[in-house]
Amino acid sequence: MKLGLLGGDRQTLAVAAAGLAAGDVIGPAIGPPPDLSAPGAGIDWQPAEQWQLLLEADRCDSVLVAVDGWTDERAEQVRTLVQTGRPLLLNHPACLSMLWAYELDMILADSPAGIVPFLPARRHPLVGTLRQFIEQAIAGGGPFGSLETLQLERRQADRSRDAVLASLARDADLIRVLVGDPARLMTLGSGGDAAWPTLAVGLTGPDQLPVRWQVAKAATSRLVIELICATGRLRIEAPGDLAGSWQLRQLPDASGQPLPLDHPEDSPAFDPGTVMLETLRQQVAGTFEETAGDTIAAATWADAARTIELAETVPRSLTKGRAIDLHQEEFSELGTFRGTMASLGCGIIMAGLLLLFLATLVGGVARAAGWEFGERLASFWPYVILLTLLLFLTLQLLPLLLPKPAGPPPDADEPPPQPDPPPA
Repeated sequence: MKLGLLGGDRQTLAVAAAGLAAGDVIGPAIGPPPDLSAPGAGIDWQPAEQWQLLLEADRCDSVLVAVDGWTDERAEQVRTLVQTGRPLLLNHPACLSMLWAYELDMILADSPAGIVPFLPARRHPLVGTLRQFIEQAIAGGGPFGSLETLQLERRQADRSRDAVLASLARDADLIRVLVGDPARLMTLGSGGDAAWPTLAVGLTGPDQLPVRWQVAKAATSRLVIELICATGRLRIEAPGDLAGSWQLRQLPDASGQPLPLDHPEDSPAFDPGTVMLETLRQQVAGTFEETAGDTIAAATWADAARTIELAETVPRSLTKGRAIDLHQEEFSELGTFRGTMASLGCGIIMAGLLLLFLATLVGGVARAAGWEFGERLASFWPYVILLTLLLFLTLQLLPLLLPKPAGPPPDADEPPPQPDPPPA
């Protein structure tokens, strides 16, 4: 497989290194940041102006897109690559904009391209094991007793706003895998920049295990996942970059009895670059869904977009100081059109009321001053509103011009309908 590079960071370069070790070829590599030139040694980097080389299918089979040095120009380049049908592996989160994420999602609906977000944590065996524990406990089985809460603690040195939101966007994918989509988000912290170093986020949903995510200071980046049960706790400790050995610890309850587990506490070394390279191969080969098997399926761009939505909701919750309801809405061109029309309808109503007030005011002043032109001008307001409403109603017919989605293909096992026999 030929791999192209758009920018360079440690995650995408790890995938490129795994590809080189497996015999893949590095195609055009466009503009790495200067501080990552050493990890990218052996790669022939091209100037940023040559990024159009990535559009040529004979030069690369897929493109690895980095987030370091992300700009609006690179965001536009990603749109162009998706529109031309190039398979991408996009480091996550590339851009903490829900609108940009769902714009890509709608472009993907009309493009043969596919985007694989860099979310390897869900493919770790211990994550699958923890999800089985949660499912068994919810179903009333297992030796854990009742579940109380799921806690995730992200320990890192950089606790600025962007770094915290980026970590939450990555960890939110694990939350969705373990307990499903949350329905409500609530932040715990003071307003302003002082909230980010100690930010805590609570996530809940109907019939869902409560989740708490928080950031903490540490010299070495780590992720701690803790499942709190009535009879004890299960703790998973993972390196911040997810590479290496993960540890599963059994923390006993007050009686000192550990939870019984049938697997080793230390997992084998985990290589995120190799995992994501294999996922990208499946995407390019068209076997992305088929090879998931009984393990947790690889993340899709729709999954990544949901995590960006969660991260983007945090500043709003901090500013308002209350919980924010999350709407699990499927985004499409028709849904976007309906939302735009709903907003436009509200705007027309408000503008109509303002026009009525101004027309009444101008008409009264014109009559008192004997200004005939002002009176005639004020008398036109019903026709202006009527014309606007007719134009608005005409726009409602636009969805009828959109192509209808094709129906499901006929069942191959079902014989085609036979014509009726001729009458005797």
